[in-house]
Amino acid sequence: MFNGLNMNMGNLSRLSNAQTRSISPENFTGEKGKGGMCELEQGSAKMAARDLGKGWKVNPYIVMKPGEVFEIANITGSGAVQHIWLTPTGKWRNTILRIYWEGSENPSVECPIGDFFCNGWQEYAQISSLPVCVNPGSAFNCYWEMPFRRQCRITLENRAEEEVTMYYQIDYALTKVPEDCAYFHAQFRRVNPLPYKENYVILDHVVGKGHYVGTYLAWGVNNNLWWGEGEIKFFLDDDGEYPTICGTGTEDYFCGSYDFEDPVTHDRYLPFTTPYSGFYQTSVDTLYKVQKRFGMYRFHVMDPVRFEKNLKVTIQALGWREGKRYLPLQDDIASVAFWYQTLPQTAFPRLPDKDYLEVI
Repeated sequence: MFNGLNMNMGNLSRLSNAQTRSISPENFTGEKGKGGMCELEQGSAKMAARDLGKGWKVNPYIVMKPGEVFEIANITGSGAVQHIWLTPTGKWRNTILRIYWEGSENPSVECPIGDFFCNGWQEYAQISSLPVCVNPGSAFNCYWEMPFRRQCRITLENRAEEEVTMYYQIDYALTKVPEDCAYFHAQFRRVNPLPYKENYVILDHVVGKGHYVGTYLAWGVNNNLWWGEGEIKFFLDDDGEYPTICGTGTEDYFCGSYDFEDPVTHDRYLPFTTPYSGFYQTSVDTLYKVQKRFGMYRFHVMDPVRFEKNLKVTIQALGWREGKRYLPLQDDIASVAFWYQTLPQTAFPRLPDKDYLEVI
């Protein structure tokens, strides 16, 4: 019997015994028949609903106090998260998303909310990809399938000194998970500025079997001229000094070419957002101006990078200097790595404090 996972147009007509559930502030547990039951006096929208009463739009959002960690989901059983939607207020890097699998003390996902949805610069940028969609006015959606066998726990931490309002909905299926399904992971990093002649490390110290499925970069450039000559490298299964997979340039890895230039005018960047890759956030319309900010993603949906024992991913930051020589850049780079792997995973590096993550 079809288990209701790995949904696509080819299996959309198939019947399944999977049970559809959804968690939101109107149904914190996702239980059957328990939605919209908030008492009027306890609702976040109690003033707006005061003439209508229980059963109307009484509790559509939560308000997180400064320093609060709020558990937005605690699902028991076997199944998979299939969609997450949310829309936050405040500074997005002050809200940290964490996801824990099977009762682990260590999160498998730890990421500022904006960066997880490929919007790291505190500015709305529309995205149309298969795993992540960002829609007006600040609607963050992800469709990464996230299977679990016993428990899924999701929290939000408000690091800000102000309250944060959060609307959210988590759609999932309770069903049997195949034995060969691995666990979803996402890890955020930022280095500002990148030390001279050092590679930027997107991911390392991954131990287990799995496959790498995506990269998001929020890249702030501190030099004029083209900045994307650097190569991405995947070190697989005890690779030494040299990797198994080596790219040819930053824009090449993100499925563009020749500086992301407009091929007609040659005087501006040409943003794009597609199912598997995008270069969609540019702070300037003119090429080669200093202190530019960019957003780009590459999702390995059709070409995951598989590893048996361990994985490390790096990218170089290279521009140009006189004499037609490469210039190692000292840029502001933040990233999110997305991958699936077996459990247990190694603990993530400690997330820097909110001042280090701040976007000004």
